[in-house]
Amino acid sequence: MKESSKPAVFSIASILSIAAAIGSFMTGAFFGLVLAIVAIFFGAIGVLMSFADSRRGGIVSVLAVVGGVLGIVAAVVKAILWIF
Repeated sequence: MKESSKPAVFSIASILSIAAAIGSFMTGAFFGLVLAIVAIFFGAIGVLMSFADSRRGGIVSVLAVVGGVLGIVAAVVKAILWIF
């Protein structure tokens, strides 16, 4: 194995994905759905980027994907409650 002199850093995708997942719970139904989809998209990219030696954030990205899925469920529940 080759050791690098620079420490591994979190990818921008993993940071954006967790921020979008958290934000999806703090907004209404429509923006919550949009942010949840963004969290899943960037989370998938973050997981792929975490396979590189110089990147971290695989667990964070997986948590963001799970949060995005839960955010979609929460957005659907918010929309149903808003309709009724």
